[in-house]
Amino acid sequence: MFKCQRCVNKAVIHVTEILGPGQIEDIHLCENCYKNLLMSQLQEQAPSQASAEQPSAHSKTCPACGLSFQVFRNLGRFGCAQDYEVFEEEITPLLESLHGQVRHVGKSPRRAPLSASQRAELTQLQQQLQKLIREERYEEAARVRDRIRQLEGGS
Repeated sequence: MFKCQRCVNKAVIHVTEILGPGQIEDIHLCENCYKNLLMSQLQEQAPSQASAEQPSAHSKTCPACGLSFQVFRNLGRFGCAQDYEVFEEEITPLLESLHGQVRHVGKSPRRAPLSASQRAELTQLQQQLQKLIREERYEEAARVRDRIRQLEGGS
């Protein structure tokens, strides 16, 4: 567990800054200090952007953290979770180009978990297998073993 590097609270945000070749800095901050850091970065960016950017009716700002899309593009990170909704139109093409889709579907297990009826069948088959082995009925035991492997998802 890390403490915030700016106050005594528990750090909940961990940022790794890549400063250059072989230069990495880890920053551990509480939520409040992170917001303050982000706001100071936003304020540093604002004067340079004001001269470089022409005002646009399409320039959006997050009502929760004050982040503009241009600042997001310069910093490479959002200020809060609400930014995903506020800048949805702008980030959708970016996500499509990076990931090929805009919806995270995650990974699926290689074999699906067994249903209650399959678990019951598996338990019954394992007991039956033990009984067939004790009775030395090996051909039937091999068939039951194969069914167990099939249920377990093995080969």
